This record gives sequence, C-alpha cells and structure tokens, in this order.
Amino acid sequence: MTVDALPRPSERDTAAPGGLGRRQVHAVAACYFVASFAALGLPPYLTTILPGLGDQQGRWAGVLYIVPTVFSALGAPMWGRLADRYGRKRLLLRAQLGLAVSFLLAGAADSLTAFTLALVLQGFLGGTFAATNGYLAAALDGARLSRALTLMQGSARAALVAAPILVGVLSPWIDPHRQYLLMAVLPLTAAVFLSLLPEPGRPGARTTAENAAEVGTASEPDPALGPGPGSATAAAATSAAAPTDATADEPTSRTPLRVLYGLEFAFVFATIISFPYLISLAEERLPGVSGTTTGVLFALPHLCYLAFAARTHTAFLHRPHTGIALGFGFVALGLAGHAVADSLPAFVAVRLLLGAGLTLGLVCLSVLAAEACRGRAPGRLFGSLEFVSKGGAVAAGAVAALVNGRFGATSPVLVGTAAALLAAVAATALSSHSRQRWSRT
Repeated sequence: MTVDALPRPSERDTAAPGGLGRRQVHAVAACYFVASFAALGLPPYLTTILPGLGDQQGRWAGVLYIVPTVFSALGAPMWGRLADRYGRKRLLLRAQLGLAVSFLLAGAADSLTAFTLALVLQGFLGGTFAATNGYLAAALDGARLSRALTLMQGSARAALVAAPILVGVLSPWIDPHRQYLLMAVLPLTAAVFLSLLPEPGRPGARTTAENAAEVGTASEPDPALGPGPGSATAAAATSAAAPTDATADEPTSRTPLRVLYGLEFAFVFATIISFPYLISLAEERLPGVSGTTTGVLFALPHLCYLAFAARTHTAFLHRPHTGIALGFGFVALGLAGHAVADSLPAFVAVRLLLGAGLTLGLVCLSVLAAEACRGRAPGRLFGSLEFVSKGGAVAAGAVAALVNGRFGATSPVLVGTAAALLAAVAATALSSHSRQRWSRT
C-alpha cells in the first residue's frame, strides 16, 4: 500500500507509555487488511455459492450481501461500550476471533439457513473496523490519530481491490464456498499478532512534558509524504495536553457529533449507491467489454485513495470542512458523469473523478473523527460511527435496488448525484461557518 500515513522520524517510533509506535500502528493496519480479505473478497461470489445451497437462481444474493453489514451496525455500539469498559485490545481480539468462527461456520454450512446464520454471526461478532479504530484512538490523538485512521481506510481499500481478484484466481481449484474455510486462517493469524501488542492507554492521560516533547518532533517532514504538517501539527499536539475531562469546554474547532454522523451517513450513501450496479451499467454502455476491464473500472476510485490519501491528509489536515465539501462536489461530478459516459475513456475519467471525491471525503472524515475523540470514550464513539456508516451502506443498497428495478441501471448514480449535491451544499455552509468561527477566535 502507498498510504504511508504516519510520520517517519525514528524518535517517534518509541511511543509514550500506553501509546503506539509507528511499527505497531502499521502492524495493526496489516492485521485489519488480512481480516478484511474474506469479508470483502467472497460476497461478490454469492451468486456462485448459493446454487450449491439450494438457491438455484441466486435470488437471495442481494439480501445476503448486506446481512453482515446490518448486524455489524446493530452490534457496533454495544461492542464499543464494552471496549471502553473492559479494554480495547480485548475487544479487538474478540472481533478477529469472531470473524474466524463465522468464516468456519460459513465454509462448513450445508444449507441456506446455516449459511445465513454464519453471515449474521460474521456481522455481529466481527466489527473489526470500529474495534481497530477504538484501539488506535485509545493510544493516539490529534494528527497522529487522523493519519492512523487514514491508513486503516487504505487497508480497507487495498483489501477491496485485491481480495476479489485472489478469490477468482483460486476458484478453479477451490470452490468459493469452501474458501471461507481457508480464509478463516487470516483473522486467526491477525489475532495472534495483535495479542503481542500492548493495551493502549488514553492519550489524554499523557503528561504535559510528554506532549511538549511530541510537539518538538511533530513538524519533522516525512520523506514519503513531502513537507510535514509544521506548526499546525504542533498546535494539534499541544491541544492534546489540554484537559480532556468531559466537563471541560469543547474546542471551538471540533465538529459536533451529530454533524459528523450526518456527514458520514451522507458520504457512505452517495458513494456506495453506485457500487451494486456499476458492472451492469458498464456492460450496457460498453458492449463486449471484458470482465477484467470492468473490474479495473470498479477498482479505480480505491486505487486513487491508495495513491493520494497521504498527500491529501497533509493538505487538508487543518481544513477538513473544506475538504469534505470538495469531496462531495467531486463525488457529485463523478456520479453525474456515469449517467452520460458512453466510452471507455469517459468511464475512466468519471471513475477518477469519483476517486478524487472518495479520497477527499474519507481522509477529511478521518480528521474530523480524530478531533471528535478528544475527551470522549473512543470505543463508544467509533461504535456509534460504525452504526451510522453501516446504516448509510444499507440505505444505499436498498435504494439502489429499488430505483434500479424501476428505472434502470442509470438511476442509482442519479440518486447518488442528488444526495452528494445536497451534502456538498450543506458541507460548504459548514465550512464557511467554521472559518468565520475560527477567525473570531
């Protein structure tokens, strides 16, 4: 992955007590990548799996596709609160082991009912993204946390690109249904490595001297990213030294949770709604297009994220509201272009536009989430954020299926365009308000 989101200086690699060093954060990202592999790589093959379980036409594929998402959303707030109470590392290990158990059950299922139950357990017992983010937020803060969250999104994008390809390569030798058994090894391996990492402490509990030391090194540049964040990153680190008690006044620059949740829901809805029917839209507009080409078109936005997320984080670290507004604008342009694209170059162009929006939106949402963590229990916050995100994905899938069935393959991208435009207007107003408030302070 090219999402090298953490500062490189060697002195930063020695974390404060209870914190995480650079190598440890990268180990967490690698564990999230391997755990995501089966969860993201096998669902596209449900139409191949279900005939062997009695659903000859694969009619239940669409429903089963979102079953893990629904139950992940339902379980995330509870697991987040338990993580705050009993330890983030313990609940992160629970998520990895839950995935392993559910994959084993899915691979061994011999009926549609048993397979569905395994997917329910995958969603409810999994939730590795919220668990991973909660673990990181208990050890990092400010710019370091937002960089780590950006890296986690890079892990997800890399798995989304690579996993379906590997499953397809293995399919001639191992049936996709039985690949669940093979993939269960991945979260088990991740759990072993995560067990070697420390239980993180709250970053707000670090001493003022430790934060002052971090300020001194925060502005050093990372050769892989270009110039470092400079004095603004130092300011972010200094803010971590401020009292984080829940009764303290919130920083004026922090986005209210309801706004963060609204932006998260809208962004997930607008981007996900085009995914389910992209292949059919491309085949309709580009007769004779190969499966490899459509796969590359699907992957292009995620490849954009992998290529440019780190630079985008550096550019928009201190103006995330502007970045999210631009992100929604690019998403709207890209989705609108899908409705009229009728050649391969045109499809490539609109997918790259969508990729620019995806990168801006995901990076800036990570920055806003890192800001929101100050003074809050990270498990509960990221559990709630996961609930909202999964809700946006489920809503997008349901709306896409409804409008596609009634109006055709172009309709989901048009609905997404309208949603992204409305969100862009709201985010622009929020960005303007944030700048005015900052100028007064």
